[in-house]
Amino acid sequence: MECILIICRRLVLEQKLASSHVSEEEQMNLLKDLERKETEYIRLKRNKICVDDFDLLTIIGRGAFGEVRVCREKKSGNIYAMKKLKKSEMLRRGQVEHVRAERNALAEVASDCIVKLYYSFQDDEYLYLIMEYLPGGDIMTLLMREEILTETMARFYIAQTVLAIESIHKHNYIHRDIKPDNLLLDKSGHMKLSDFGLCKPLDCSNLSSINENEVLDDENLNDTMDIDGSNPDQRNGRRWKSPLEQLHHWQMNRRTLAFSTVGTPDYIAPEVLLKKGYGAECDWWSLGAIMYEMLVGYPPFYSDNPVTTCRKIVHWKNHLKFPDEIRMSPEARHLICRLLCDAQHRLGINGADEIKAHPWFKHVEWDRLYEMDAAFKPQVNGELDTQNFMEFNEVEVDRPKPTRTGSGPIRKKLLTPEDLSFVGYTYKNFAAVKGARHSIDRLSLSTPQRTSSVDSTQSDTAIDYST
Repeated sequence: MECILIICRRLVLEQKLASSHVSEEEQMNLLKDLERKETEYIRLKRNKICVDDFDLLTIIGRGAFGEVRVCREKKSGNIYAMKKLKKSEMLRRGQVEHVRAERNALAEVASDCIVKLYYSFQDDEYLYLIMEYLPGGDIMTLLMREEILTETMARFYIAQTVLAIESIHKHNYIHRDIKPDNLLLDKSGHMKLSDFGLCKPLDCSNLSSINENEVLDDENLNDTMDIDGSNPDQRNGRRWKSPLEQLHHWQMNRRTLAFSTVGTPDYIAPEVLLKKGYGAECDWWSLGAIMYEMLVGYPPFYSDNPVTTCRKIVHWKNHLKFPDEIRMSPEARHLICRLLCDAQHRLGINGADEIKAHPWFKHVEWDRLYEMDAAFKPQVNGELDTQNFMEFNEVEVDRPKPTRTGSGPIRKKLLTPEDLSFVGYTYKNFAAVKGARHSIDRLSLSTPQRTSSVDSTQSDTAIDYST
């Protein structure tokens, strides 16, 4: 397989050279350069990556499945974000397909809108994703700081989210967990989609009593209580006295919900909750919920317990309301209503161009969004700065230091049933391995489509020779 890929890449280069105005001498130099890179890549492939190759630094995320921390690669000195997921938890909670899809999407989708994946590997206990570190924090942190965004700022980040969702849909992936926590900011303030959601997915077993034909309106909800009062009925949440009280409660609980083992369903589409079958349009519902939160201050169906939130989402026709106190343009309100609606009528069901053509985006230069100044520039002091993330304490675990096994042939002889569930997980991005971009600049070679590795114990994929 590797030999075929090498031959294909050489043929691509030769075809580019044949149609270019490059001297014969320079053509020979470029072909030799390609051969050198192929040889170097094969050598680097044999060097199996493991957690011992990194200095583990500050933790910036933690949940039921694992953690995310900043790390430094010892050999190159490069700074990355390391996502570590516990295999046994993935299996116990039925998340194997989810974590494989995340790895595959990050490996296959090459876009400015998506967090870049550099390595993925595993050891006996954990799966690891080594990704670019974006020190600007996430949209959740921005919303907690600003409370409500101007339409200009919201339009910028909603537009970048549209591009991010479009890029994964083009590769036939559905994210299903688009929320502010997964929209990360780089040091210049530009947004990239990731999946740092380590929280437990919503336990839908509690939703068995939900009937989509049930009449659910404000009369079914309990009278509101003080913020520090007793918990409301777990079936019917509180009826807020005012939008200000709802905003206050949301802000007090937002960070806790983000990193709890309960999770928050505030951005999940009704068809996903009802398990009636759904397509890529469910991500556009999430976009509408995020846009609402940006302009109003809290999600459209927020309640003080997840089950009530889910019931509100399912009965969205009775609960999608815009507070009178909020000033919002008619175009913004119309777009939100076209996203938070039945799947068959939802804007974006026929592709992202439907959304891009909406009047609210009238003056958006879609091709230049990642070239212009961002709507917000986070404060970042150096490549190791973590001030835009929540602080987490280290958890001391009394266990012997693991020996260096990586993902090589030795581990192949020691495969466990857990390992077999994650075969094909290993990945190396060639540009990342080198610590810098390698390209044949004058020819702007296009990258062959990335493919998933077949055997996590010995194969690495995705050479990237793109400019």
